[in-house]
Amino acid sequence: MTGSAAHATADAQGAWPVYRRLLGHAWVYWPFLLVAVVAMVIEALAGAAFVWLMEPLTNDGFVDPKPEMAIVLPLSIVGLFLLRGMATFATDYGMARVGRSVVRDLRELVLGKYLRLPSSRFDTESVPAMVSRLNFDTEQVTQASSDALKAILTDGLTVLFLFGLMLYTSVKVTLAMILIAPLIGVLVWYVGGRYRRISRGIQDGMGDLAASAEQSLAAQQDVKVYGAQGFERARYSGFANRILRLNMKVETTRAASSALVQILAALALAAIVWVSVREALVGRLNPGEFVQLMTAMMGIIPSLRRITNVQSVIGRGVAAAERLFSVLDSAEEPDTGARPVARARGELVFDHVSLRYARDDDERHALHDISFRAAPGTVTAIVGRSGSGKTSLVRLVPRFYEPSAGTITLDGAPLDDYRLSDLRRQIALVGQRVMLFDDSVAANIAYAAEATPEALRAAAEAANAWEFIERLPQGMDTPIGENGAMLSGGQRQRLAIARAILRDAPILILDEATAALDTESERLVQEALNRLMPDRTTLVIAHRLSTIEHADQVLVLDQGRLVEQGTHAELLAQGGLYAHLHRMQFRDGGEA
Repeated sequence: MTGSAAHATADAQGAWPVYRRLLGHAWVYWPFLLVAVVAMVIEALAGAAFVWLMEPLTNDGFVDPKPEMAIVLPLSIVGLFLLRGMATFATDYGMARVGRSVVRDLRELVLGKYLRLPSSRFDTESVPAMVSRLNFDTEQVTQASSDALKAILTDGLTVLFLFGLMLYTSVKVTLAMILIAPLIGVLVWYVGGRYRRISRGIQDGMGDLAASAEQSLAAQQDVKVYGAQGFERARYSGFANRILRLNMKVETTRAASSALVQILAALALAAIVWVSVREALVGRLNPGEFVQLMTAMMGIIPSLRRITNVQSVIGRGVAAAERLFSVLDSAEEPDTGARPVARARGELVFDHVSLRYARDDDERHALHDISFRAAPGTVTAIVGRSGSGKTSLVRLVPRFYEPSAGTITLDGAPLDDYRLSDLRRQIALVGQRVMLFDDSVAANIAYAAEATPEALRAAAEAANAWEFIERLPQGMDTPIGENGAMLSGGQRQRLAIARAILRDAPILILDEATAALDTESERLVQEALNRLMPDRTTLVIAHRLSTIEHADQVLVLDQGRLVEQGTHAELLAQGGLYAHLHRMQFRDGGEA
């Protein structure tokens, strides 16, 4: 065996398990598959029966013409093609239903899987690439799971039956199809218009689908903290089901038009047969064996061509399925904890904790040998130059990343002793880059939780958000646009704080929540934070050092190391890095 042949054989052997796994997803819808397969058999048999009719047509209609055949044969042909048309419709609809359902299922599975993957996956794969897998790759899969399978079975059965009939003799009478070309043109014009109308709806739906996926994937940390994987999947499922319905309209139109074309062809052929039998009465037609043979041959040729061409469709589908299955087979976030926790006290202890990202290719650590204790009801501020490891440190608390060394405990137990959902239920997160969703104000505050209107308003008032919410056109029901595009930066921050207040978690993480705000917005946000922080363990990444003067302790990071620790006053008195940063900031105007 040559090297190229061996390579092709290896590719085929590797492709079959992928294709078999893909067919496993299709088998979930076995009732539709069963109907489609039965219809395929009927469709192929009807094609063979039509060819078989050529013998009585020729012998009884032409060689030894019988007057009653002028009625019996045209009606038989029309009836046969009516049966075949119904079988074709059932085949097309059944296989389309299976293929589209597989696409819908894979999209939901892949999105759900992405939301369960470690945050490190989002560092190495871009969100648009993920969305491409959800949208484009799944479309390629449907061709391999339904269209290709339909071509293989239908054309394979057709070849089998016609080849058997050829051994007995058969022939062709397809020239009558030329007569229906104008009618087919009218039908194509109508169907094309319907396709365009439905396609616009599908394109709009795909936009909503992509936006929903991009939002939930870009906000994957917020989704995880708030335990909203199921909520996001349900939102995505709504859009996916709408696209499923629109696609089924397209496929129904296509299947109906295909069946109608066959019926029109049968009517035209019946008319030609009627005329031919009439002419046979005067002895001007050829024997039936030749007609029967040619018909079978002309029926086999296009089927063989389609079977050959379907290999490229299967190839594209298998390649797309491999990409999708690689996501579904990826390792999820480790979640082996079993320790129950209803509401934690909130004592956090970092004990010689180090962190090195998997993407790093050198010996440097994002964090190195960090130790501190954050007691319940206290505020721990984290400061340092850009790139010093502040955000990396707080990412460890909800276990977006796992420490490379050392341990982190919550109320005396290591974080990985808790179930991820239970651990993250103890945490509320408010960052500089607020993640809001294209929904109403109320839905963004509640986000994946049940809340009464009274509770929503109380949270909004505590966050200093009610004063602008009540002025909105629809109040709490006002849509805010993609990522809160209809709101100002300060208003978005206050909605995020209202969400955290409603969550009422014992641990609060503030990642530069007041950075990049104007003075008035910062005052309102800071007042809201002051109401939120009491009785919680609060970790604050601070850009403006003036906002953390009353913190219970300040951690000063530099190049991933904890270089200073103490209160604001103690660190100023030491005259170290914190004092230097403080002097630099206030020398530049106090609001750097």
